[in-house]
Amino acid sequence: AAVTPYREIFVHSPIVEGSHVRSGAISRGGLRHSDRHDDFRTEVLDLMKTQHVKNSPIVPMGAKGAFVVRTETTPEGIRNAYTDFIEALLDVTDNVVDGGVVVHPTRTVIRDGDDPYLVVAADKGTARFSDLANSIAVRRGFWLGDALASGGSAGYDHKTMGITARGGWLSVRRHFAEKGIDVDTDAFTVVGIGDMSGDVFGNGMLLSHAIRLVGAFDHRHILLDPNPDPEVSYRERERLAAIAGSSWADYDTRALSPGGAVWPRSVKSIELSPQMQARLGIDVGSLSPNALVEALLTAPVDLLWNGGIGTYVKASTEGHSDSADPANDSVRVDASELQARVVGEGGNLGLTQRARIEFALAGGCVNADFIDNATGVATSDREVNLKIAVDAAVADGELSVTERNRALSQVQDEVAESVLAEAASQTLAISLAEAHAPFLLGRHERLIDNLERDAGISRVAAVLPSPAELRARHRLGQGLVRPEIAVLLAQSKNLVATELLASPLLDDPVFDGVLAGYFPESIRVLV
Repeated sequence: AAVTPYREIFVHSPIVEGSHVRSGAISRGGLRHSDRHDDFRTEVLDLMKTQHVKNSPIVPMGAKGAFVVRTETTPEGIRNAYTDFIEALLDVTDNVVDGGVVVHPTRTVIRDGDDPYLVVAADKGTARFSDLANSIAVRRGFWLGDALASGGSAGYDHKTMGITARGGWLSVRRHFAEKGIDVDTDAFTVVGIGDMSGDVFGNGMLLSHAIRLVGAFDHRHILLDPNPDPEVSYRERERLAAIAGSSWADYDTRALSPGGAVWPRSVKSIELSPQMQARLGIDVGSLSPNALVEALLTAPVDLLWNGGIGTYVKASTEGHSDSADPANDSVRVDASELQARVVGEGGNLGLTQRARIEFALAGGCVNADFIDNATGVATSDREVNLKIAVDAAVADGELSVTERNRALSQVQDEVAESVLAEAASQTLAISLAEAHAPFLLGRHERLIDNLERDAGISRVAAVLPSPAELRARHRLGQGLVRPEIAVLLAQSKNLVATELLASPLLDDPVFDGVLAGYFPESIRVLV
């Protein structure tokens, strides 16, 4: 198997049921409130596999957690369930005391050795719970303290920073730049998945004044704006983004172009104006909301920007069950139907990997979610490591908690720039490999063999081409496409990291500067 879980912590009570799965001893990933009551463990496993690959820019391997609420799903009920889940996870997690002594939980049979690393970042439905999780960790004396759940009041707020969207936008910018289009100045059409109150969608749709958002949808509403004025619509999106919990229903219809409208997805039928029919490239006077979502997904636009939750595109060779997202079976389309030139994956699992490959083989530009939205992962990891380092100075009495928090806050912009620079290098590496992909096919084939042998990668699970497919590509003068190169890049980094950690090389003084360079200069003097 490509990714076999290293550990699962399963929690069950009358209030909450949940699972936290890790792919290694040192691993991290988000913890979400799931609405998949019957198969949340399948959801967690799929997300962990994605996270394992997405974590390639950092040292910790992938992890993911999800919980479902078995009683009341009010905000207070969800909060209580989350609290119980965090408490239960810590009940069976080792602690570190006195500067390095590992202590096992009481009344627990230990069969797996020392295992004290537990980091649970915010995710879908838990973005406001970081401080709650951290307060539990601090109260219980857990060694990571407020590094347990990154992004709390003393951490980096990803939505405020817009870091995940900014990382995804680097991918979008490169895709278009390679087509001779400047996304800052050249107007381009966009269909979006999400709404302006969402982190990745909202922040992403404010990163260029040249965006012409012709349509968007979330689980509540559909926005149609066939010929938007870029500046007028930008200002309206900006206004919505500043309203907590806003939806497309709050959009000022006076800002819409002729033929535009906002519809709830609960109506039976939606009338399409002539302008909207022209924009969608269809000749139909009305559609059901689900059919309209399909039409938006397959519209002839420059960019499809996914900032939402759900899997909306599968390969034509796949069934809906391959997407493991039954809630969207009624609107999912095939990659062969996409007419967008570029897909930006701010959200997780918007397309299946086979869908990405099918789209790319047909000439579409797409990387993968684990490439486009990895800056959030990298920022959280920086935060955790900075806190661990600085907290050592706090424990020694060299720094007060107030000074520590100020120091972390002051380097936020520096952390963001560093993370974004790494993301830009990663997309450049994919572009360079793609540019020479036919010539590199033999090398890529040897790399796949190497990863199968040394990293336990399964070609089938990783959706990498078989030897027969590679021969067919060679005959056609084709190489690997971007989503496949992205997998090789990420898995290669994971293998190199594992081999480096298992070797004595990192103890060589020549690498001291590399470690120091990881930390912002003002932090180096503190630790």
